[in-house]
Amino acid sequence: MEITFLGTSSGVPTRNRNVSSVAVKLTQRSEVWLLDCGEATQHQILRSEVRLSQITKIFITHLHGDHIFGIPGLLATCGLAGTVQHIDLYGPPGLGGFVDACLKYSETKLNYSIAVHRVKPGLVTEDREFAVFCAPLKHRVPAYGYRIVEKDRPGTFDLEKAKALGIPPGPLYGKLKQGETITLPDGRTFVGKDFVGPPKPGKKVVYCTDTIYCDSAVELAKQADVLIHEATFAHQDADMAYQRLHSTSTMAAQVALGAQVKKLVMTHFSPRYAPGNAILLEDLLQEARMIFPETYLAQDLLTLEV
Repeated sequence: MEITFLGTSSGVPTRNRNVSSVAVKLTQRSEVWLLDCGEATQHQILRSEVRLSQITKIFITHLHGDHIFGIPGLLATCGLAGTVQHIDLYGPPGLGGFVDACLKYSETKLNYSIAVHRVKPGLVTEDREFAVFCAPLKHRVPAYGYRIVEKDRPGTFDLEKAKALGIPPGPLYGKLKQGETITLPDGRTFVGKDFVGPPKPGKKVVYCTDTIYCDSAVELAKQADVLIHEATFAHQDADMAYQRLHSTSTMAAQVALGAQVKKLVMTHFSPRYAPGNAILLEDLLQEARMIFPETYLAQDLLTLEV
């Protein structure tokens, strides 16, 4: 997977940061999933290596404007591009009504199909290679975090062993790699597991915003390769975090520590920590690293390989 941050500001855009959106590219099948879609997300996509034509799913955490106002414009542009076949949208109650109203009153006609799915805790969607789960977060409106899980991949196929045994190359190798049993014309039978190494663990990416510290975020993020977690406020502004049900840098780090993730990337920063102010984002980074050393700051258009 490849993660591109399209927006990392909370509430409003700034000169250097757009509002919330993250693109997750499934590199093995050239498909892109969006996590949130704040206003001007499509502008950010144009500045990145992400391709509109590859977007197939959009996962919305909650219905505050800085996470959804980009949906109508992006859907309309995808329609004009003429290369999109279908997009699934997932989110809390009300998402379908919002999308329907925007399309209706702007008289926007899409030349492709969309489907809006109301999420509930647990499995959201699944195919042969990936599964997505969600869990409730703690915010002023219904909000969910998402966990994208790449399923374990088959181990390395022992090509030399197959050749040495005289198994002809081609479709039979594919069957063996999938664990199937094959029989050759001479009557010999081979079992796939004898030619394949241990399964390769799939990657796990977790996205939690907007929320104050909560146990469900820790549980959702267990053993993740990357946890993307909001850090709207500095530790010294914890009172505002509690009032507005957002996280501080130290709360994000505590979630990462409790979940034993490999890497924490903080995002959704308040504009109050812009250059020239008393507290800077580098201060939030140092606060978090005191608790969880493998912490990093997201910035717009940053791309990470997972």
